[in-house]
Amino acid sequence: MMIEIFIIAALVIFPFLYTGKVNTKTFLNEENGFLMFLKEKDYDFYVAAKYGESVNANKLFATRIRNAFYGTLVIFVLMIANLNFLNVLMILILGFLLFKMPYMSLKSYYKKYMHQIDLLLPYYLKNLEILCQNYTVPVAIARSIESAPDVFKSGLRQMVAKIDAGDSSIQPYMDFATTYPVRDSMRMMRLLYRLGLGAQENKYKQLLIFSKSVSSLQNKAREVKYKNRLDTMEKKTMIMLVVTGGGTMAILLVSMLMLFGI
Repeated sequence: MMIEIFIIAALVIFPFLYTGKVNTKTFLNEENGFLMFLKEKDYDFYVAAKYGESVNANKLFATRIRNAFYGTLVIFVLMIANLNFLNVLMILILGFLLFKMPYMSLKSYYKKYMHQIDLLLPYYLKNLEILCQNYTVPVAIARSIESAPDVFKSGLRQMVAKIDAGDSSIQPYMDFATTYPVRDSMRMMRLLYRLGLGAQENKYKQLLIFSKSVSSLQNKAREVKYKNRLDTMEKKTMIMLVVTGGGTMAILLVSMLMLFGI
């Protein structure tokens, strides 16, 4: 009975698709497609973190929906001979998983390489510190975007846009820190905000405090790099010792077996 329902539904829908009465592009339009509401709030951020700003997150999401739909359709065709309620439910679950897997992969990538993103912040702030010596903080931030790591560019543009729109509060800076929740990002954004508030005669003092904090972050970043290298070397050494020890024991065991004629 269920097969007949699907066949009838397909026969009804196909003429509309074929004649263009129903345009599938309205569902997958990159800007205002009907299905774009399914996009996760942090999807754009994860796409920028992995691929940079050169990749259109909306286009990638539309491709993701299309691939999930085609994958679900293939599963449906393979199971059409044994359709029942449980199989339909399984097809829907598998379709949902196909849709979610690219997002989970991006999220996993971000978590896995969070420490690498963390290491980028001190070096960006050092460049920003140099610009702040000659420009006001908002102007320095705007000028720093071009040379900033790709992962930060979207957040920096949003921050500059909010400041240019007249928001003189600390909120744009805190929004940036919330978007990139890496080590000391909150504290550094507060220092940057205070640096922007300081009068010209106090700017040198505020800039000195900011500079010392950036240097401290850079030292921490170097320590993390060295620690990661040492951990990698230790793991390789342990693997080498285990392989060497295991090989030696295997040779001794074979030798003993041959000696006793076993």
